[in-house]
Amino acid sequence: MTELRSKICTYHPARSMRMPSVKYQRGDKVMGRWPGSSLYYEVKVQGFDITSQLYTVIYKDGTELELKEPDIKNFSGFQTRSRSRSRSRSPGRRRSRSRSPGRTTRRSSSRTAAVAAAAVTESLLSSNKDTKLEVRLGALQQTMAAENNSNNKHEENDMANKVNEKAEAEMEAESERNQGRYNLRRRKDDGGAKAAAIVAEQQEKEVIKEAAPPAATLATPLDFGGKIGAYLWLLFLPSWVLFLVFQVNLEDPSLLNFPPPLPPLEAFWDVKALGFVILWILFQALLYVLPVGKLSEGMPLRSGERLKYRTNGFFAIMVSAVAVAVAVHQGVDLTYIHSHFLQLAVASFLISVLLSVYLYARSRYAAPEQLAQGGNSGNVVYDFFKGHELNPRIKDFDLKFFCEMRPGLIGWCLINFALALAEMKLHHLDAPSYSMILVNVFQLLYVVDGLWNEEAILTTMDLMHDGFGFMLAFGDLVWVPFTYTLQAYYLVSHPNSLSLPVVGAIVTLKLLGFYIFRKSNSEKNAFRRDPSDPQLSHLKTIPTATGKSLLVSGWWGVVRHPNYLGDLMMALAWSLPCGFSHLLPWYYMIYFIILLVHRDSRDMRDCRRKYGSAWDEYCRTVRYRIIPRVY
Repeated sequence: MTELRSKICTYHPARSMRMPSVKYQRGDKVMGRWPGSSLYYEVKVQGFDITSQLYTVIYKDGTELELKEPDIKNFSGFQTRSRSRSRSRSPGRRRSRSRSPGRTTRRSSSRTAAVAAAAVTESLLSSNKDTKLEVRLGALQQTMAAENNSNNKHEENDMANKVNEKAEAEMEAESERNQGRYNLRRRKDDGGAKAAAIVAEQQEKEVIKEAAPPAATLATPLDFGGKIGAYLWLLFLPSWVLFLVFQVNLEDPSLLNFPPPLPPLEAFWDVKALGFVILWILFQALLYVLPVGKLSEGMPLRSGERLKYRTNGFFAIMVSAVAVAVAVHQGVDLTYIHSHFLQLAVASFLISVLLSVYLYARSRYAAPEQLAQGGNSGNVVYDFFKGHELNPRIKDFDLKFFCEMRPGLIGWCLINFALALAEMKLHHLDAPSYSMILVNVFQLLYVVDGLWNEEAILTTMDLMHDGFGFMLAFGDLVWVPFTYTLQAYYLVSHPNSLSLPVVGAIVTLKLLGFYIFRKSNSEKNAFRRDPSDPQLSHLKTIPTATGKSLLVSGWWGVVRHPNYLGDLMMALAWSLPCGFSHLLPWYYMIYFIILLVHRDSRDMRDCRRKYGSAWDEYCRTVRYRIIPRVY
């Protein structure tokens, strides 16, 4: 669930027999290029990593980045050159028409623009205000060509080098308090000269570059308790799933009955269960590779490339439903899933471990730009757990996308259906109970909606930032199908009768939560893919220094996470049919609250580091995180 961190190292031991010298020291004030653009800002050096050959720098708004040495320029050099250019523009002095004594007199629009930019640069560098200096690089090739034709070779080289080092300077204004908006606007020239043509050209180029991810990476702290936490999670997650399976099988699944009795060792393993899981995964893989459905583009990678994904999940669940119906009609007893629930969970766990080992082994040979920042700590266990490679693929078969959306998610619905059949068989019913129907229908709607809007997952944290390792492999293949089905499993042995008014109230809650969840997610997905969409023109935003904007209206102006609010309402609707006799069927609700609190805190930390003062303004504009205040 984080960003890319690794870089191609520019130092090679074979080229030198001594350690490379560090050009910039901790505490130095320099000019750092903003990733993905030609803008330079004043930054302070925080440190240097010899292994990655990257400088850690911090901008004035608190944003911390890792930059290569070529992306850093000496601060004093900018200041000295700015003063030498701007001196001729000070009040009371007449600007010299020649560059130096003995040279021909000439007038140049490009030189005028460079001198004007240098004057503004000086005024900004000498300011004590907390502003950002933006130096837009890029030579004016057409005017430079005309200019070079009229001057000698020495002057051509000199002019080319100096114009490339400066252009128009910009700065961000403070928030417009009366409007509650955080706004970036161009600072006017003190001397009146503007180089408007340069600004228009560069701004147009910046719009084109917005979609490309930054060349440098954001420094991200280790998540989930760091390296020690990774060891603990590797032990805890499988143990917790086994505990839940043991507990739900008890006649009285009270948490007071701890620890639950352990079954004999041979009860954990069944070859037929392993074969069933493998067959199911292969069946879903076959549906995934069929040339059916849309080829969707993912979000831009660090290189600017967009991967393509076969989004035919709805087709897959429809074919799966037909296959299951045919199997039942042919006499296949799906209640085997209920009676061998433990063995199926163990088999899925084994496959997730083998898959994780394969993923980590192949990631050792992946190019640095293909690695996930959050799983590139250098610690084997942590990277194995978090995921070392961002988008592992076998040709066009995307392993992470497939596991996220297919075997576990559709398998969740298959298990629920099998548990409904088990309830009917155990209690000699002609139809499932109201409680079982509600749980099955609610969760089926959730899965079908996700597969119908499968393209939206391409803009989520899992796909964009998290590497594919044990955490996601175990979550997709074990956690989702064998813990999200606890309500249905509980109802098999612990039926709960519901009256029609109660059924109606629960259905209303579910539909309201689903409406909020779907509308807010659709709004977010549409905005991320095309912020300039005319259908989104009514939405208010806060621009940021990264070129992206933060939504502060629509659903995202009510609370910061309206999708989480809808999700919580749906989770409550899933648990209510099970009644209040035991805490176990409320596990998903409790787990989901913990998950969302963790995600919210991680989002707050990452966004504050990424967007700086724009995020602070966003938090002042949208105060409530998940639950809005009702007046």
